[in-house]
Amino acid sequence: MGIRRRSLLGRAAAIGAASAVGSVGAILTTAAPAQAAVWKKRLTGADLDTSRRWRVAGTDLGIPYVLENGSIGYLFGDTFDTPWPEGPPLPNDWRSPVMLRSAVHPGAPGGIVFDSAARVAGNGRAPELMHNGHYGIGIDGLPEVTVIPNDGISFPETGRQLISYMSIENWNSAGPAGPQWKSRYAGLAYSDNGNDFIRTPLKWWNSPDNKDPFQMWTMQRDGEYVYVFSVRSGRQDGPMMLRRVRWDRLFYPESYEGWGWNGTNWGWGRPCTPILTGRFGEPSVRRLADGTWVMSYLNCQNGCLVTRTASGPDRAWTGEKIQLTGWQEPALYGGFIHPWSSRNADDLHLMVSKWTRTPDGRSTAYHVSQFTGSV
Repeated sequence: MGIRRRSLLGRAAAIGAASAVGSVGAILTTAAPAQAAVWKKRLTGADLDTSRRWRVAGTDLGIPYVLENGSIGYLFGDTFDTPWPEGPPLPNDWRSPVMLRSAVHPGAPGGIVFDSAARVAGNGRAPELMHNGHYGIGIDGLPEVTVIPNDGISFPETGRQLISYMSIENWNSAGPAGPQWKSRYAGLAYSDNGNDFIRTPLKWWNSPDNKDPFQMWTMQRDGEYVYVFSVRSGRQDGPMMLRRVRWDRLFYPESYEGWGWNGTNWGWGRPCTPILTGRFGEPSVRRLADGTWVMSYLNCQNGCLVTRTASGPDRAWTGEKIQLTGWQEPALYGGFIHPWSSRNADDLHLMVSKWTRTPDGRSTAYHVSQFTGSV
């Protein structure tokens, strides 16, 4: 199939102790900086029960969100029944997105243990949740390479689940720091039965130059509002934007309010003003039970997974705290916050992807692990 992964991480990522520059431009220094999070367990792989039970072997992301029944769904991106995208053998059952589920607290001694997969009764192949063009035609007759989940959210009032996703146009748009992936648009899909997701016609179109800052979403509800943080696709330099929308108005783009600076003060209902600037990987924001807001992302300038905290979505964010470095997990990306994390010591739980390659491009690892740190 010749899939070209959006991260292209690992071509030069921390092979040995030499300094290296990955294709995302993240410089891995010759001295490992201090870090807060530690590896707890690997969650996916061809040698684990995710492969034996649901044919989820090589996969990435693992975005956790609370389902309408109170358990946790984990959204995976490009998924294969082989250890990595290239196989062998081929074909290798390419699917995206896929969901595994678990009611186990990530802080349990054994860490996260999956108990089911969406669209499967018991064991069996976990199919993708929604239509995916797979280098063909997506919805509305538009070409797409694949569909990548951004985040999920659910609403106990209705039993509905929503997934924000990107329709990928290509993995190799030219950029100042090398190839960057380009989304065609960000979209929303929904399910009323917890299994089958329908892609809506809604599209937040990317710009021709791949600079639209509303492509990679992370969503968190607080009261009547869902707060949407977003950045550009492709791990580019650029702004992070903040919008909010009533929880029952997510399908109405005119109802989204921007958080903006008018030259004197910040306020809602304005054009978005960047709340942060940087070179962001996939963002993840969760509100903890005590009201603390936590944000994580890959800082693509230094190759570290970092977190920030705030007392509210529209309050000032702290400086970056390094949770993981490329020394701990070469070719890391993602870093999605488990919603059952807390401010307690060693109770920040992160789902972290890894895709390592040899210098000539052959994959050596492609999976998701659980790391535990502190905010």
